[in-house]
Amino acid sequence: MKLRLFTEPQQGATYDDLLVVAKAAERLGFDAFFRSDHYQRIGEGDPGPGSTDAWITLAGLARETSTIRLGTLVSPATFRLPGPLAISVAQVDQMSGGRVELGIGAGWFDGEHAAYGIPFPPSGERFGRFEEQVEIVKGLWTAEKSFSYDGRYYRLVDSPALPKPVQRPNPPIIIGGVGARRTPRLAAAFADEYNVPFRTLDATGEAFGRVRQAAEEIGRTVRLSAAQTVCVGRDQAELDRRAAAIGTDLAGLRENGLAGSPAEVLEKLGRLAELGAEHVYLQVMDLSDLDHLELIAAEVLPHV
Repeated sequence: MKLRLFTEPQQGATYDDLLVVAKAAERLGFDAFFRSDHYQRIGEGDPGPGSTDAWITLAGLARETSTIRLGTLVSPATFRLPGPLAISVAQVDQMSGGRVELGIGAGWFDGEHAAYGIPFPPSGERFGRFEEQVEIVKGLWTAEKSFSYDGRYYRLVDSPALPKPVQRPNPPIIIGGVGARRTPRLAAAFADEYNVPFRTLDATGEAFGRVRQAAEEIGRTVRLSAAQTVCVGRDQAELDRRAAAIGTDLAGLRENGLAGSPAEVLEKLGRLAELGAEHVYLQVMDLSDLDHLELIAAEVLPHV
């Protein structure tokens, strides 16, 4: 199992804040630094400096890090047209020397769309556009010559399908969610990795099972992963302090996330591994608490 850091910059973080965390993650031996892709704070509270653009951030980090993998969890299909998205991700993959991964979803936060003038179609259309977008992005990356596509929502005519990413045939594509019908089919067909975000162990196992079955039916295998909010402490006082800093109920986080002593967190990671998770994304909400990362790196990371 590989542990990856996952940040939520829309809650208020500058590029410099993210750079500090990404460099710490690389130094401490985490496998990857991921960020959400949102333009507005989710929930009440001080927005701070506001959010930053995910792919501009990752382009900068691509030049300021050297080994850690970089990606989104996840980029909404509503934010970008599929052709320009394929170009952006391929370019950042080149800038990083082949360290980029694309997490992509249908989009859900209507408030940020209204705030920045981004169209927000009904859910059925969003998922339809998302499905076509995944197919187009992968098609542009893998096409040997030109690429054309004629779908319900997008039409491409003789695209040169350039630039190409460094990773061949394509940077890993991550699809997440817990939908019972369309998500397993789409993940099985196009994803390199399927991610279950912020669910109990039972719910995570059920979602993994649906995707395994869908992938087996078409002769593919898909890597499985989970995202969990993390809160680790050496003692109860440290745990309480960290939970209070992110405004989270510790009891609930023990049930639905990764919270407790290093030993407790390792026990739950072991159960996720038994379910088949190869990557676990540790959602870190307090980006100023670098001692938290140091503790996880020292007491958890070496044992997974």
